[in-house]
Amino acid sequence: MPVAFSPLGRPKLPSRCQAGAVCAALLLGFTLPAHAKTDSVPDWVRSAAAQTIPPYPADTNAVVLLDDTTYRVDPDGRAVEHCRRVVKILRPQGRDEGIIHVNFDKDTKILSMNVWGIGPDGHEYAMKDKDFVDAGFPGMEGAFEFADVKFRVARAPGNDPGGVIAYEYEQRERPYLTEKTWFFQEDIPSLSQSFTLQLPPGYTYGTVWAHHSPSEAANLEGRGWRWEMKDIPGIDLERVPLSPAPESLAARMTVHYAGPGVVAADRSTWKSVGEWYDPLIRDRVAATPEIAAKAQELTAGKTDFYDKTEAIGEFVQKQVRYVAIEVGIGGYQPHAAGDIFHNRYGDCKDKATLLSAMLSAVGVHAALMMVDSRRGFVDPDAPSLEGDHMIAAIEVPKGNESPRLHSMVTASTGRRYLIFDPTSEKTVFGELEHQLQGSYGILMEGADTQVIQLPVLDPALNTIRRTASFRLDADGVLKGTVTEKRFGDVSELRREVYAKGDAKEQTDFLDHMLGRDFTAFSATDVKVENVDALHKDFTLTYSLSAERYAKAMGSLLMVRPRVLGDLDIDTDRKPRTVPINLDETMQATDEYSIEIPDGYSVDEIPDPVKLDLGFAAYQSDVQVTGNTLHYKRTYTIRQITLPADRYADVQKLAGAIAADEASSAVLKKK
Repeated sequence: MPVAFSPLGRPKLPSRCQAGAVCAALLLGFTLPAHAKTDSVPDWVRSAAAQTIPPYPADTNAVVLLDDTTYRVDPDGRAVEHCRRVVKILRPQGRDEGIIHVNFDKDTKILSMNVWGIGPDGHEYAMKDKDFVDAGFPGMEGAFEFADVKFRVARAPGNDPGGVIAYEYEQRERPYLTEKTWFFQEDIPSLSQSFTLQLPPGYTYGTVWAHHSPSEAANLEGRGWRWEMKDIPGIDLERVPLSPAPESLAARMTVHYAGPGVVAADRSTWKSVGEWYDPLIRDRVAATPEIAAKAQELTAGKTDFYDKTEAIGEFVQKQVRYVAIEVGIGGYQPHAAGDIFHNRYGDCKDKATLLSAMLSAVGVHAALMMVDSRRGFVDPDAPSLEGDHMIAAIEVPKGNESPRLHSMVTASTGRRYLIFDPTSEKTVFGELEHQLQGSYGILMEGADTQVIQLPVLDPALNTIRRTASFRLDADGVLKGTVTEKRFGDVSELRREVYAKGDAKEQTDFLDHMLGRDFTAFSATDVKVENVDALHKDFTLTYSLSAERYAKAMGSLLMVRPRVLGDLDIDTDRKPRTVPINLDETMQATDEYSIEIPDGYSVDEIPDPVKLDLGFAAYQSDVQVTGNTLHYKRTYTIRQITLPADRYADVQKLAGAIAADEASSAVLKKK
């Protein structure tokens, strides 16, 4: 999957009031001075800074003292957001909270912005307008042809441990959006957060909540409605192994509002979200004569549904370059299919749009599907436009039971859809990349729009198969030939390296992989096959020589039968409170033979291992035939997300695998 974008192609941006502590690259090359004033800090900042902070764990980087958002909708439907935020830095690692940025474009003008700081010594600072820098989105070279999204950036003074940084800004919101999401839980704890909604007469609103029970708003008697949250814990998963995306756990509330002449329907259902989006795409998916001609050319002589749709799917996947042009309706509206086809580039929503248009030219219906690469972020009970990606849902005709259509779902209407991401260049047509499996997608079908859980694919569609024959010398040197075959997502990185990397990058990559299992080694005669043939196994073959592989202990040689393939399941011994992310279903098999040195016999071999925990299974076995050790193992992951109470089983699995991988056979001199 390319760089993550918002639901309809915008760059994924931090979402809390200040838009988060952004990468310091935004400030690279800029010097932002601060101007000291003894009377510069507002009273609301001083009041927040004077609060007594409760005891937090020693590794807490910072704490939000105040985060206050007011969202005011004017009678014409335009909205203005006003934000205030105060953060205290607790550790050096919390200094990034002082890098403040507010994103804007031509539709979201920043009306005002102020930044202050109070140093650990109590010295007060204020920044002036000339101290701020407007910058483009960093690190996106080559991904954007043009983007009008920018950031107003400031490095707040006083952002050392013990210091306090504060800011406020006021900004116009997009005129055509009638929802606002309040993200009130983040990676650091918060003492006080509030959100105030102000609507003109005749307007109504509704709320949906994700990862938090609904809370009633205080009626401000004609001045709006106010929600407050106190003592919200942070979600810091940096040191949590097998952790889910933090955004999949963070609490949020989305407000949908409606008023005269602004929006005709309630937006608090997925159906209404789809009906809002439908006019933006309806005329964009029309097939031009050129599109129709190309679709007919690609499918000429093909009668099977899979063959026809695959030909068009692979064309959009491989021949339409991923490039974003972010102008117009804030990046929410795709470009016309004819323009995308002519230019041969587009972002995620553009590629899905072109795919839909081309399929329509051969009588196949397809819809756009909004998803998020952060599994669990899209909450089926919280309709909104929050997400970071757009893919396609291709309707499968009744009676078509092709075994190659693996990523199929059935809608509540009874219609079946093949889910396909035309931006995922290394995913076989008919399958779905692992980042999206098990998550939810929004099928954009107008009045039939609905949320659908995406499938989790069979482990047999994501495989690693390693085979090797070795000879062990009496001096401990192991030599042999290795063949590694990969299919599915587990082949993606290798296909990328061997398709686009130079000779040095490819050598370094293989050396890094082998360095996990050997201390002194060399790999020669490297050959690869099927680098771009996604329907075939990516195959890597090489000769391997590893010095000091066997360890001498007097008349004995200790040798590890599991030569290659460090599975390395990272776990810890801390209590588990968050779900377990196993990332992807897959199946790995290893078969190695080791011819032992002349003058030695096998004295002892490791015990077999067989463990099946439902969500995963592992088994291995060592056999001796004549003067040869034979090692075989199979590791299967069947589920990708587990509840926290299964962590003991995951630890058990990790322990069994680690013990087996490190176990040795004992060779005895005759």
